[in-house]
Amino acid sequence: MQPEQEVWTVTQLNRRVGELLQGAFARVWISGEISNFTQAASGHWYFSIKDEGAMVRAVMFRGRAQAVGFVPKVGEKCEFRVSVTLYEPRGDYQVQVEALRRAGRGDLHQAFLALKEKLSAEGLFAQERKRSLPAMPRKVGVVTSLAAAALRDVLSALARRAPHVQVIIYPAPVQGPAAAGQLCQALRDAIARAEVETLLLVRGGGSLEDLWSFNDEALARVIAASPIPVVSGVGHETDFTIADFVADVRAPTPTAAAELCCRSRAACLEQLSGTTRALVVRQARLLELASLRLDRTVASLVSPQQRLRQQAEKLQGLCNRMARAATQPQAVRVARLNAATSRLARNLPAVDGMRAQLERQHIALAASMRRLLDQRGHRVAAVTQTLRALDPRNILDRGYAIVRTQDGIIVKNALDLKIGDPLGIELGKGGLQVRVLQAHGLL
Repeated sequence: MQPEQEVWTVTQLNRRVGELLQGAFARVWISGEISNFTQAASGHWYFSIKDEGAMVRAVMFRGRAQAVGFVPKVGEKCEFRVSVTLYEPRGDYQVQVEALRRAGRGDLHQAFLALKEKLSAEGLFAQERKRSLPAMPRKVGVVTSLAAAALRDVLSALARRAPHVQVIIYPAPVQGPAAAGQLCQALRDAIARAEVETLLLVRGGGSLEDLWSFNDEALARVIAASPIPVVSGVGHETDFTIADFVADVRAPTPTAAAELCCRSRAACLEQLSGTTRALVVRQARLLELASLRLDRTVASLVSPQQRLRQQAEKLQGLCNRMARAATQPQAVRVARLNAATSRLARNLPAVDGMRAQLERQHIALAASMRRLLDQRGHRVAAVTQTLRALDPRNILDRGYAIVRTQDGIIVKNALDLKIGDPLGIELGKGGLQVRVLQAHGLL
């Protein structure tokens, strides 16, 4: 009886095949033509690689694709560094692309990647160092060849969109061994002359070799050091150069560079019209408010004619009073004076009576003061006699004495003393210094 064999699922089989493929093939370089190219919204690239006899599916994930520096085109021959994998859900054999370069141009592409990595490490591609473009430039400079189709595209776009913007051309070849140096010199001239507000560095599409002047390190450093914002419009939308990465703004085409550097005349006129309309509305509103304030102010004012009429009426009243006062009889005025004199006499005080009353009060005050002084003198004499009776000097004069120790303490008890203690004795007249010979208490 044969042992029962293990049964695999399709998933297990595909997984095992994928492991075998990955283990059997190291990362290799292959060459072929790109077909069925799709750039997903996620940033991943999906395409096929084919030659005359075969085709294989390929995928390049976003992180790897961003490092390529250009977007490949269908039919373009490239070289791919791949690892062999299996897409398990469908069982399809495919390759996962880690790097790619255009076929036959590996050295140039490697030089491009090396310079890109070097300048990126120095911060020349950093977004925070890039300058903003002026919104309304009056002059725009174009650095390109006089014979380039890109120049015609730029001039046509600016003439159509912004005929008010003056264009100054700084000619330089855009292809050939000496092109990079002359492009640098044209940029330096534009910076030194300082007559434009934005610089456009433009060229039409071409192969990697055709665009190589824009991958020059010296040119990249001139762009980075420029105080004037630089817009790079080199090649087609899928072409990338070092100048694109270091410029302040990258445009996909020269025409797009012209459109990005300034606002269109139509947009400016539309904004101006909108601003004018808003200004008219605002001005009308201000005039309405000013008219209302004027009406309120006028309503609160008194006209000069009305004020003169009021003053004339007041003056007429004063004149009438003066006339009436002048025509009053003299007797009436005399009677009024006599009445006022009588009222004044009645209200005057009786001075003679008050003088006699004041004299009496003065005499009474003097007598009262003498009595008070006599009383106070008797009290002072009595107190003085008491003080004299209590004066210690009077007691000493009667034969008493005050005994003090050497420290000035009055001795009250003989038993507090010791034989030989010095004492001071104060008498009624004079004093003595003695020593204790004997001490005894009360008998």
